[in-house]
Amino acid sequence: MPYVKRRLPFAARYTLLLAVAWPVTVVAQQSPATTTVALAERSLASRAPTVAELLAEGDRAFDARRAADALTRYEQALALAPERYDVLWRTARTLIDVGEAEANETKRRAAFARANELAARAVKANPSDAEGHFHQSRALGRVALSVAPRQRTKYAVEIRETAMRALAIDPDHAGAQHVLGRWHAEIMRLNGFMRSMAKTFLGGRVFDQASWAEAVRLLEGACDQEPNRTIHLLALGQVYRDAGDKVAARRALEAAVRAPLKDPNDDVYKREAERDLRALR
Repeated sequence: MPYVKRRLPFAARYTLLLAVAWPVTVVAQQSPATTTVALAERSLASRAPTVAELLAEGDRAFDARRAADALTRYEQALALAPERYDVLWRTARTLIDVGEAEANETKRRAAFARANELAARAVKANPSDAEGHFHQSRALGRVALSVAPRQRTKYAVEIRETAMRALAIDPDHAGAQHVLGRWHAEIMRLNGFMRSMAKTFLGGRVFDQASWAEAVRLLEGACDQEPNRTIHLLALGQVYRDAGDKVAARRALEAAVRAPLKDPNDDVYKREAERDLRALR
């Protein structure tokens, strides 16, 4: 039987042509800008994030009070830039927050110790900025509070010195005011025997500078610089209470309970303020 070339009907030929040509038509209709964006997105997805991108992601997580997520990003940035100042102090800061929320005592102490080590490296990287000194004083304070009372006094000199260095650079630094105010309060709270030990470690001149009045002044300054910060209001209320001013203590503690959530552990601070308020009544 002879071969007969068959032609498809016109409608079938048009459908086949459209099916073949359609993808080309879609691509042809894409704007150069859309194509560039798509290529850029694929490029970002295929490469490792930069230090700046990791810091930005960490900052967003920290601002959202997700300290553990922020720490993951900061640790990744630290692996890429182990001596970069803004990476070091952010990692130290967040380790303290994570440590405060850690129930396991061994892990909590390890977090505070590492925070202190990273903050010291931050100070070495940039000694002229207050933030590194502040976070070192804060880390030292947490290390001190995690040990027995008899061991705390040996940290007192360094806590005071690092906080004062931060304030020498930035006299209005609320965090450093808070740490130094707490330092005065902790010295004033010592009993007779511990006061004697502290005086031996600190020396009479430094020890005699501690006062409730200075604790109040510094913590009021922190509250002025950062109004509605739960941690400042809580510490101020506790100082008012221990200095004998229960009316002012109640006012500050109530403000701590009402303050908006900002820091990763504000829920913990608010519960502490509520307990202190109940004890005042």
